[in-house]
Amino acid sequence: MKRLGFLALSLLVLAAAILPAGCATLDQLASTLVNLRRLEFRIGQVTGFRLAGIDLGRASALSQLTPFDAMALAGAYASRRLPAELVVEVEAVNPNDGTAGTPRTTSTLTSLECRLLVDGRPTVTGNIDRPFEIPGTGQATVVPIRLSLDLYEFFGEKRYAELIDLALALGGESRDTSRISLDALPTVTTPLGNITYPGRITIAGSRLR
Repeated sequence: MKRLGFLALSLLVLAAAILPAGCATLDQLASTLVNLRRLEFRIGQVTGFRLAGIDLGRASALSQLTPFDAMALAGAYASRRLPAELVVEVEAVNPNDGTAGTPRTTSTLTSLECRLLVDGRPTVTGNIDRPFEIPGTGQATVVPIRLSLDLYEFFGEKRYAELIDLALALGGESRDTSRISLDALPTVTTPLGNITYPGRITIAGSRLR
């Protein structure tokens, strides 16, 4: 889990903006920011991975591809295009369940603007396509982010076999989400309105199998 830290400056700026509203509002603001700080995000898994239209989910090595699929991918590589589609499933956890001295709250994630990093290399950007409610139960809410990128565009210096190995590591049978991360900026609806995090966060994954 990635535990998020808020900048003290954000609290001061927001407090100054609503100071005329009185101490009750300030207390509500402080409580809201504390609750938001406790939200946790992690990459759960990658699903729906297709490379040049080919489902790689049942293969873990180039030798396991059918001859037809291998020929199709080799042709795509020769044309300097290896389009990939994938869904990165972010697990969002709201631990504000009414225990440990915190009120039970439900947060709604309205935006998760992010950039996908593969092996630390920045690639394409994406976002959620609808709001997601994150109830204060401590249970993970799956937030899918659909992304499309051309692996050749970002990793064209690799040989064919190396690029296929990378694709299999991301979306094959033995996928490894530790090789990807999201540089993200969440926006969450609160009783005080939408609040965008004061700084970007890194959402990381781990090896699934």
